Amino acid sequence: MRMSCGVYIMTNESHRTLYIGMSTHLVARVETHREGLVVGFTQKYRCTKLVYYESCEDEDQAYIREKQLKGWTRVKKVGLINQFNPRWKDVFEDLITDST
Repeated sequence: MRMSCGVYIMTNESHRTLYIGMSTHLVARVETHREGLVVGFTQKYRCTKLVYYESCEDEDQAYIREKQLKGWTRVKKVGLINQFNPRWKDVFEDLITDST
């Protein structure tokens, strides 16, 4: 499956902070977070670990899904991550594979 547009959740090493984002170029965007190149929240809280992602058909769908996820409680977000990635491992390499 060719994946470029989607939503993602990043966290830090302690898993205390969650960041939800969307992008039309998912791999490139997550890579900038991982490298600390995005000035702001993810850089400040060192959110460099990708723990969740999903593809979306287009930018509008990704934006709607991002807003939906951001409106969820932390418990519900953690449940989504646990269902997708129970060990909370960094799934960036999986994203790259899914994107090719």
